[in-house]
Amino acid sequence: MRVAIGKILAVAVVFGVCIVLAALIMSRSESDRAEPATGKFEIRNSKFEIPTEGGWPMFRGGQRLLGRALGTLPDSMRLVWRFQTDGQIKSSPAVYDGLVFVGSSDANIYAIDLKNGRQVWQYRTGDAVEASPCVVEGSVFVGSSDNFLYALDAKTGRLLWKYETGGQILGAANWTRSLKKFEIRNSKFEIPTEGGVWILVGSYDNKLHCVDSANGKVIWTYETDSYINGSPAIDKFEIRNSKFEIPAKGGLAVFGGCDAMIHVISLADGSKATQIDTGSFIAASAALFEGRVYVGNYDGVFISADIASGKIVWKYTGGDAPFFSSAAVGENIVVVGGRDKRVHCLSRDDGKLLWTFATLGEVDSSPVICGDKIVVGSKDGRIYMIKASDGDLVWSYEVGQPITSSPAVANGVVVVGSDDGHVFAFGSEYRSQ
Repeated sequence: MRVAIGKILAVAVVFGVCIVLAALIMSRSESDRAEPATGKFEIRNSKFEIPTEGGWPMFRGGQRLLGRALGTLPDSMRLVWRFQTDGQIKSSPAVYDGLVFVGSSDANIYAIDLKNGRQVWQYRTGDAVEASPCVVEGSVFVGSSDNFLYALDAKTGRLLWKYETGGQILGAANWTRSLKKFEIRNSKFEIPTEGGVWILVGSYDNKLHCVDSANGKVIWTYETDSYINGSPAIDKFEIRNSKFEIPAKGGLAVFGGCDAMIHVISLADGSKATQIDTGSFIAASAALFEGRVYVGNYDGVFISADIASGKIVWKYTGGDAPFFSSAAVGENIVVVGGRDKRVHCLSRDDGKLLWTFATLGEVDSSPVICGDKIVVGSKDGRIYMIKASDGDLVWSYEVGQPITSSPAVANGVVVVGSDDGHVFAFGSEYRSQ
């Protein structure tokens, strides 16, 4: 009798896990429309829960660098506020818990109130801050041209630690969680539980650095043959063949380098998984979605490559100029800016051109997909809102100086920096300062 009861309980546990997994798989298509503010999975009360807090806590909105925002945007927006610094804003803003975080060429990192544009705090580094902040669990991680990665308290700006690399840091940091696992007995299924946070950042010392967020101690480094200008994309969990799977060695980091390679490495120890030669150096950050990486290079070639096989799936060569912009990847489209003064929209499946949108300046700013619209800046001094379906102009606003900063889109507000030293916030209705 005891054996029978034990078997029944074991079956019940496995059945319950299957139900949870089925729900997770069914909800994946919905959650993929925009990246959650955090990419972690938590287990609470014996159920999977995915945090759904709003915001834009890092470059491109989430760990896979997809450039997708939750919600929708109106057809016309107004200037809500602008905030002035003493240097150019090349950094792309992050939005977290009601604050905007951004770096400036005046060597400062700023926290600004999202509602009214007033400064909350600033922290001075040793050189220009072109990198975009990454906010994780109440701390801000951002690199500087002084070669240091800084960890600051998000509420106060207090320095927690700084980590020195051998070169300037121009790309945004990303993050991952170290894996701990427990096993459901009488089953082959293992569920990762919450571990510590690791911060990954590329440097002009040719290395990708992984450091512990708690103390800034190095976990591992991965060396390439040239500068790392962009941010690494991270994907830790995958669903394949209707099963929940943990990729080998706990997940992958994928990034392009000035050595022309797309690097795919293990998050667990920084070991090389594969390399994909693109033919020319890569300044942009790669996006990672459903086992494929999307990135353009200096020769004006935009590439989709398969991570598992290490092979290029398709190439788009209609740019006629370098790609410095990082792509936004939707369910069916890929959108990227080019130095040919155009925004290009491609079919995600085969790379065929769907439409282009012409600006009057180079487009190094990285576009954001929000609902049926795309938001992007240009060196012609304008922020543009474009229809995702056909590339028609919906709305634009002239700030007067080049925009190379990439927009952050959160809670119906668009925030972007400009070379005139201002941070601009646009919303559907006016909010007084």
